[in-house]
Amino acid sequence: MTVAPFNPTPRTLMGPGPSDVHPQVLQALAKPTIGHLDPQFVAMMDETKALIQYAFQTENPFTIAVSAPGSAGMETCFVNLVEPGDKVIVCRNGVFGERMRQNVERVGGEAILVDDEWGHPVSVDKVAAALAAHPDTKLLAFVHAETSTGACSDAKALCALAQQHEVLTIVDAVTSLGGIELRVDEWGIDAVYSGSQKCLSCVPGLSPVSFSPKAVAKLEARTSPVPSWFLDQTLVMGYWSGTGKRSYHHTAPVNSLYALHESLRLLQQEGLENAWARHRAMHQELKLGLQQLGLTFVVEEAHRLPQLNTVYIPAGVDDAAVRAELLHRFNLEIGAGLGALAGKAWRIGLMGYAARHENVLLCLAALKQVMAK
Repeated sequence: MTVAPFNPTPRTLMGPGPSDVHPQVLQALAKPTIGHLDPQFVAMMDETKALIQYAFQTENPFTIAVSAPGSAGMETCFVNLVEPGDKVIVCRNGVFGERMRQNVERVGGEAILVDDEWGHPVSVDKVAAALAAHPDTKLLAFVHAETSTGACSDAKALCALAQQHEVLTIVDAVTSLGGIELRVDEWGIDAVYSGSQKCLSCVPGLSPVSFSPKAVAKLEARTSPVPSWFLDQTLVMGYWSGTGKRSYHHTAPVNSLYALHESLRLLQQEGLENAWARHRAMHQELKLGLQQLGLTFVVEEAHRLPQLNTVYIPAGVDDAAVRAELLHRFNLEIGAGLGALAGKAWRIGLMGYAARHENVLLCLAALKQVMAK
């Protein structure tokens, strides 16, 4: 069998991720591969670490990029910080809060659930009640930007509550990093993870992670081994934190880290506050156009993510047929609903490099044509 080279049709990615990759990031991927312990690569890792610290707004010494996607960043936090028997308050207001529960229970922790309706933020009052009812809680886990619904929860208020009860926090920032305000040190977040493929405009496959000194202390005080060899951060620390050289742990995805370095460099060049403002501005443009098409949002405006716009599908409109025609006629990808919103909503992403005027105009014009049919 003769196999031809794979040449995908270029698409405009306006779903829940991956998002459009910046052209300079794609160029970075093509740079010559060098060894992952090469002094040049080690120096680039140091720069990448500093750039991740900037993106997270943290001075945490333990700040790295896990060599796997955001789901592995999630697992990294739970397998390292949750020990058998630990009580963890898990907030569920969408798909990814439920995945947190599964992570807690797989490592032998006890999940105390705080549930909110899909499309709503995590209730600060419910979390306060759960903390009061379970004074022996070790951790509070919640999703800052719920990708399945487009709802944003008040990470600052939730972390302040946890600090009052001397409880550590694990925060999912997969969709929030680079797209909306996120201040790890100022808000007192103890463990945070994200993904390279959303608002960072990078290729999928890497997960920025940061642990506070308190989180590192909990990890170092474990009485049981971390139940994952690859994700055991006591082994990875020497790989990212060595002075002048790195202890061998695994073969890093060299070219993907080139790409992450470039994407974070571009974010720093733009400025975090400017990036947040750009996402808000593009959301406003998209919102006005979607409303003119008669589409309504799942999430109330006060809690709505600018980078992930979830709208109800009008009655009588074929979900799959619309998305298929957008893809084949316009090379435009938008996302389907997940879980409770499957078949009922579309998720339209404005993440990173995708948050541009031309993308908004394309999406609105394409939707108007396809829905008119």
